[in-house]
Amino acid sequence: MLLELAASRRVLVVGGKGGVGKTAVASALALSQARRGRRVLLVSTDPAHNLGHLWQQVVGDRGSALAPDLDGVEVDPVETTRAHLTAVGETMRRLMPEHLAGEVDRHLAQAQDAPGMHEAAILERVAETLDEATDSYDLCVVDTAPSGHTTRLLGLPASLSTWTEGLLRRQDRAQRFTTAEHNLGEPRAEPSRAARDQEIRRVLQRRLDRFDRLRATLVDHAGTAFVVVLAAERLPVLETVELTRELRRTGVDVAAAVVNKRSPADAGAFLAGRRVQEEVHLRTLRAELPDLATIEVPLLAEDVLGHDALVRFAAHLGGPPGPAG
Repeated sequence: MLLELAASRRVLVVGGKGGVGKTAVASALALSQARRGRRVLLVSTDPAHNLGHLWQQVVGDRGSALAPDLDGVEVDPVETTRAHLTAVGETMRRLMPEHLAGEVDRHLAQAQDAPGMHEAAILERVAETLDEATDSYDLCVVDTAPSGHTTRLLGLPASLSTWTEGLLRRQDRAQRFTTAEHNLGEPRAEPSRAARDQEIRRVLQRRLDRFDRLRATLVDHAGTAFVVVLAAERLPVLETVELTRELRRTGVDVAAAVVNKRSPADAGAFLAGRRVQEEVHLRTLRAELPDLATIEVPLLAEDVLGHDALVRFAAHLGGPPGPAG
């Protein structure tokens, strides 16, 4: 079921509570599609760098080949924020009067650790990556950081678009005021100022267009789906319910849930007892989200590390879904 979902989409976003196996699920889905002959890009925004650990190789911020037809990128939040602020600084210094260069540097130094700065920088990187991947890849699988980060990240396109639109409106008002001054016989704006204003508008418009494309991609149910991964435990179940509802409110298609590391019923009394307790929590999940298809992946004896283990793990993702109601 989940493998067919991946085969029918251009973008898959995988999320959930930390430590439940998101990276393994994202990697297995990406690898399964690459083995079917699709060109796949696997992108991780999780600062824990689990992608490199799981594939047992250095992945890095610029990307690495993981398997035939499968490339991976591990976004580094610190490096991404640094590069983002460097680019912003270069633009600001080019557009602002030279005597304000010190103010620009102070502003950027303060912004380095400002709330939301890492998320905004990562969002821009994801937007750029998806834009670039459109022509080179058939599928992009995004392995996100834990749930709270994911909801902030996926909610940012709308809020940042609104903020950028506000800046554009202010820019338009400033240009109309300059035109009115000229019509009233006031001194004409310097050509350098007019050129600077036009450049500011171009920069803001490019940013707005990028966020609009990302927002359109995320809410395109025909091309994009979100897969939530969880353990059959109380807190992961409650977090899954909250995450799913929040994502659906933003228009994202939460298409399936993967219940990972499900205890067996036939491997001793202890694990059988755990399975009974897990079923209590899964009944809560089904009651709160009756339309969410679920796939249960059994607790495996081996660690999911490396190519061959991921191939075996992927086989568990193609099984029939659990009850949706």
